[in-house]
Amino acid sequence: MTRPDVIVIGAGILGASAAFHLAERGHRVVVLERGAPNREGSGTTAGNLHIQAIHTRRPGQDVPVDSARLLPLQRRASEHWSRIEERLGADVELRRSGGFMVAETAAQEAELREKHDWEREAGIPTEVLTGDEARKQLPLLSDRVRAASWCPLDGYANPLLITPAYLAAARRHGAELHPFTPVTAVERVGAEYKVRSGDRSWTAPVVVNAAGPWITEISAMAGIPVHMSPVAIQMHVTVRVPPVLHHLVQHIGEGMSVKQVSAGNLLIGGGWPAAELDMKGRSTVSVPSMAGNLAQAGRILPFLGGLRLLRMWAGPLAATPDEMPVIGEVPGHPGFFVAGGTYAFTLAPVWGDTLARLIAGESPADPVDDLGPGRLSLDTTTPVSP
Repeated sequence: MTRPDVIVIGAGILGASAAFHLAERGHRVVVLERGAPNREGSGTTAGNLHIQAIHTRRPGQDVPVDSARLLPLQRRASEHWSRIEERLGADVELRRSGGFMVAETAAQEAELREKHDWEREAGIPTEVLTGDEARKQLPLLSDRVRAASWCPLDGYANPLLITPAYLAAARRHGAELHPFTPVTAVERVGAEYKVRSGDRSWTAPVVVNAAGPWITEISAMAGIPVHMSPVAIQMHVTVRVPPVLHHLVQHIGEGMSVKQVSAGNLLIGGGWPAAELDMKGRSTVSVPSMAGNLAQAGRILPFLGGLRLLRMWAGPLAATPDEMPVIGEVPGHPGFFVAGGTYAFTLAPVWGDTLARLIAGESPADPVDDLGPGRLSLDTTTPVSP
């Protein structure tokens, strides 16, 4: 198929979700991926489903996330995730066993209570617990935990399974996937876009740029400025142990997330930066970040100190200058859509559905005008406050 209805660039979780939702609606879809699908950020993430409000900063992050703004989208994402395995016809190791967001100080406890008010307004069920109440429910928590918020909807899915499941479902609806097909040119030809990869080309009225950290590069090929701020973050995984931690545990004031996956490993993350971002190869992990992340996690969950670290890895994150997601059609460039940014794993089902609706000329289920790519077209050299 050389003349599809939509060309999706990027076969990570966002591109895969977009391809599925578009193909399901009957669009002829071609997906182009520079390497192996799910090899970059989507396959190296923690796989957390963040339904309660998130911590506003990861280590080294200058601009805070507008957590309250994301909550309606997180509620919508929860609805999508609740039926995703049925829709995709696949087991993606979805676990919705709930999560604790912990606080160690009075100021952090005040943040928990403020976000609880936001969550109640957004229709997300949470409960603020004292440290003793939280330890009664999860005895693994240390005495340093002053308070915690509990959300029964938090959980995780296996990032190595969900993107392939989306792609397989999209292909059952007729979508074509072309791995190891790096885009080398994008040009506007009349009312359509011609996308090239070497001596091959595809032409369509709609392009979805879901290339993650390479969004800026792909957009620039079409003469479209979209300024992203990609970074590399890292994850840490322990040896396998019998089931001990049944919930997602996060920190309200510092970047930390801990969970035990189905295989028995403890996965420790939270957005700690890698040593460098390598856009052409594999990013290098940071030993200081490893030490900081593990010390932080061990402070909250002391049992982790007795486990051997198995491995760690770094993966790219398609962040934006204002640390908020980007979704929508680029102003002045009809048919050219961009999707990426903050908490893309959690929001992937929402963004796939949103893109399908926007491309069909419909209103999205939740307003996203303020998250459009127009705000990233400015030639800024400093972070933009949300």
